[in-house]
Amino acid sequence: MATVPPERRPDRRGRLAVWAENAREAFWVLALGAIAAYAFFLALGAFSPGDALPASILVAVLVVLWLVHAWLARGARFERDPRLRHARERRGF
Repeated sequence: MATVPPERRPDRRGRLAVWAENAREAFWVLALGAIAAYAFFLALGAFSPGDALPASILVAVLVVLWLVHAWLARGARFERDPRLRHARERRGF
């Protein structure tokens, strides 16, 4: 029975991590879309928040979750390259 050399084996953990990251980002995009659709139809006057109370509660929870997500992810957008920090300090920023 032939075996695949270790350097040619697919990295299952790497693919799973990529899939999980994509699923997480897709969730936040869909959540933001649901929040925007709710706000759009609310602004049009299609319904009042009291008439659609379960949807209003769900959107409020999504807003809170998205704000927490944005707060926690604010520092992850920027690379922590020590050369950039050194260049900023050298320029006086």
